[in-house]
Amino acid sequence: MKAIIVEQQENANGLKLTDLPAPVPAPGELLVKVHAAAINRTDIVTREGKSGYATNPILGVEIAGVVEKVEGESQYSPGDRVMGLVNGGGYAEYAVMPADRAIKVPSTYTFEQAVAVPEVFLTAYQTLYWIGRLQPGESVLIHAGASGVGTAAIQLAKKLSNAQVIVTAGSQEKLDFCRDLGADVLINYKQQSFEEEVLQATGGQGVDLILDFVGADYWDKNLASIKKEGRWVLIGILGGIQVEQVNLFALMSKCVQLTGTLLTPRSDEYKARLTADFMRDVFPHMEKGEIQPIVDTVFPLAQAMEAQQHMEANRNIGKIILKVVE
Repeated sequence: MKAIIVEQQENANGLKLTDLPAPVPAPGELLVKVHAAAINRTDIVTREGKSGYATNPILGVEIAGVVEKVEGESQYSPGDRVMGLVNGGGYAEYAVMPADRAIKVPSTYTFEQAVAVPEVFLTAYQTLYWIGRLQPGESVLIHAGASGVGTAAIQLAKKLSNAQVIVTAGSQEKLDFCRDLGADVLINYKQQSFEEEVLQATGGQGVDLILDFVGADYWDKNLASIKKEGRWVLIGILGGIQVEQVNLFALMSKCVQLTGTLLTPRSDEYKARLTADFMRDVFPHMEKGEIQPIVDTVFPLAQAMEAQQHMEANRNIGKIILKVVE
């Protein structure tokens, strides 16, 4: 089968299309003929040798395709269309997926739409509800609102909780897109002080919940933006990992709950439980077309290099997809 591996770290040109044996499913797994895979920042971190947990030589953590073989008992059968998270191996013509992590593809979705669901919607659902405990009518600040997770989080927060959604993004085009998805307050972080805008939008109280992709660069501004007893979920470090001169008392005095999380290195059992809750709470809205995956650009598998560069340049609104089956 054709697959993408890392030939040289710290250089997108090191991604190589090669021939490898197809994987063999273990008990409890599905062998899936991959029609589409998706680009994630965790793929770039893995390419650079910085993840510390990737063991599969083939990149890619989410796929959509057709079940080729079922090993053991499963609700799925050969020929079923599925999407879901894999333990690496997504940038390939075939991949194995734990059966309890597979999600049925809605009948109206293309494979390119389907693969735009698993990582970003599961991450958004995890951070908003499992960790962030977002309640109906609360307020949430979503940084990188036009990113894959951001576009998913906007829709979930509005549809499931009717929350006040405040987003940051770096261009008017991205902010307009966030507004169309349901965002209530739009902040251009390049032109505005987002903490001032957040306080103005919340009557000086701050938000109940922050989804933070940025990390160090936003530490003080996030602290200023959060309500007393608010929840702050750190899910990215695009703005650095080291915060200098942290005032811990400022965190304590607001009784802030700060949680860091990643999804990719979580256990198979954790991902299976998360998938089950997602299927219960979100999937019915997807089948009705009330929540939509957002696809930015589709590249052929052989252009995985260009696809990752597109993400690194921060040009995307929504998901970047690799089309495996033409």
